[in-house]
Amino acid sequence: MAPRGLSAFDPLTRAEAALVAGLDSGTYDRVGGGGLPEAGDETRQVRADVIRLLLLGGPEVPRLHETGLRLGGAWISGRLDLEGCRIPRDIGLADCRFEFEPVLRSAMIDSLILDGSVLPGLSADRIEARGDIYLRAATVAGAIHLRGARLGGELVLDGAQITEPDGVALNAERLEARGGLLLRGAVVRGGIAVPSVRLGGALNAIGARVERAGAMALDATGLHCASDVNLRRITIEGECEFNGARLRADVDLREARLTAPGLTALSFRRAVIDGALILRDGTTLQGALNLNGASIGTLVDAPGSWPAPGELLLNQCRYDGFLASPIDADSRLAWLARQDPARWDEDFWPQPYEHLASVLSGTGHADDARRVLVAKERLQRAAQRARMRWRALRWLMAVRDFLLGITVGYGRQPFLAFLWLALFWALGAGIFSLVEYHEALRPVPSVMVRAPEWVLCALPAGSETFLASLGQTRAGLATPGQSQLACFLAQPEAASYTRFNAWVFSLDTLIPVFEAGQQDFWLPDSRHPVGFAGRIFVYLLTMAGWALSLLAVAGFSGIVKLK
Repeated sequence: MAPRGLSAFDPLTRAEAALVAGLDSGTYDRVGGGGLPEAGDETRQVRADVIRLLLLGGPEVPRLHETGLRLGGAWISGRLDLEGCRIPRDIGLADCRFEFEPVLRSAMIDSLILDGSVLPGLSADRIEARGDIYLRAATVAGAIHLRGARLGGELVLDGAQITEPDGVALNAERLEARGGLLLRGAVVRGGIAVPSVRLGGALNAIGARVERAGAMALDATGLHCASDVNLRRITIEGECEFNGARLRADVDLREARLTAPGLTALSFRRAVIDGALILRDGTTLQGALNLNGASIGTLVDAPGSWPAPGELLLNQCRYDGFLASPIDADSRLAWLARQDPARWDEDFWPQPYEHLASVLSGTGHADDARRVLVAKERLQRAAQRARMRWRALRWLMAVRDFLLGITVGYGRQPFLAFLWLALFWALGAGIFSLVEYHEALRPVPSVMVRAPEWVLCALPAGSETFLASLGQTRAGLATPGQSQLACFLAQPEAASYTRFNAWVFSLDTLIPVFEAGQQDFWLPDSRHPVGFAGRIFVYLLTMAGWALSLLAVAGFSGIVKLK
C-alpha cells in the first residue's frame, strides 16, 4: 500500500495550509494570533493526521526544518498518534487545544513542547527524548503517563493544571532524566507517582498544590535525586512518601503544608538524605511524620513545625547533627515525646534516645546527653514493668527503678550516689551532734564500760558502791545535775581517751571502707531516749552507706543500665 501524501488531505484548512507553507522556517506558526482556541474552532483547525504526516514525512511533504515542527494556537482535531515513531526533531505544539490525548508511547524524539496547551491527557509511556518535555502552564484534564520514559533533559510542568481526581494524575514510574522534574506552581488534582525515578537534577515543586485527600498524593518511593528536593510552600492534601529514596542533597520543606489527618502526612522511611532535612519556618504537618530507618545528614527544624504528639516515628532514624535548631535536652526530649510506639502496635523505642544522646555528646553537650539517657532508662523501665503480668512484681520493679533513678540515674549519673552520700553524711553529723548535745553517748570498749571512772560517774557524789574489779567500796563522782558522760570526760583518766566528733563519726558509720576509729570508741547510749534513736540511726546509716557505695560501683561499671 503506497503511503498517503499531502494531497490525501485536500482541501487543507487555512491553518493547515499556513503550517505547511512555513514548515521549513523553524519558527512558530501562530494560528489566529497564537492564543488558545475554542474547541471546534474551524478557523484554527489542524487535523492530527496532518501533523503526523508532516513530522514523519511522505510524498508531497515539504522538508521539516532542523529545529522541528512549531505550531501555536491551533485546534487539533482527531488523535495525534505517534506511538513507536522515530522523529529526530522537536515537536512544538504550544497553546493548542487537543480533541483527544496525544499518544507518544515508545516514541523517540528530540523535545516535546506543549506549553499552555489544553489536553485531555497524555500517553507517553517509554518515550525517549534527547531533550526536554515541557508542559508549562498546560491544562490537562486527564492523566499524564510517562512510565519508563527516558529524557536527556528535564520534565517541566511549571504552572500546569492536571486533573485526575479519582486516580493518579501524573504517573512517571521508573522515569530517567538527566535533568530534573519541575512542578513549580503546578496544581495537581489527583496523585503524583514517581516511584523508582532517577533524576540527574532537582525535584522542584515550590508553591505547587497536590490534592488527593485520604489517599497517596505524592509517591516518590525509591526516588534517586542527584540535587535538591525543593518543596517550599508546597501544599499536599493526602499522603506523601519518599520511602527508600536516595537524595543526594537537601530536602527543603520550609512553609510547606502537608495534610493527611489520621494517615502519614510525610514519610522518609529507610530513605537516605545526604544533605539537610529542613522542617521549619512555617512547615505544617497534619498527620504522621515517619522517619523510621532514615539516614539524614543534618536536621534543621523548629518546635512549631513538629507533628502533633503521637504522630512522630523515629525508630532507627540516624542523623549527623542539628543546624539552626534547638539542641538543649528539654527541647529534644519534648521532640522525642511526640512518639507513640503503642499507636503502631510496637514496644518502646530506645534507639531514638540513644542516638540523640550520641549526637549531643559528639557536639559537646555531655550533660544534655546524660539527661536524654536517663529519660530513656526511665521510659524503657516503665515499658518493661507494663509487660509484667504479676502486680506484685510490677510494684517491686517500680521500687527498684525509683531507687536506681534517684540514686545513680539508672547508672547514667553515678555521681548522684556521692551527692546522696554527702547528704547522709551531713544528716548523720546533725543527728549525732544532737546525741552529743543530750550527752547520750557511751564508750564502746567493754574495759571502759567497766572502768571505775565510768561506773562511779553513774553515781552522785556522796553515794557509795562496791567495785568488784578493785575489791573496794568507792564513792560516786557525779556532781548534782552532771551526766555520766560529762562526769567521765572530766576525770583525769579520760584525758587520753579519743574525743567524739559528730562529722567524723557520721563518716565512719556511712562509708564501709573508711576507718577513722570513732566507732571503736563511741556509740549512742541506748539507755537514753535520744541515744536509743541515735543507735537506730547508726544501723540505718550503715545500711545506706553500703547500698549507696554498691550502687555507685554498679553505676560506674554499667551493671544497672538497660541495653
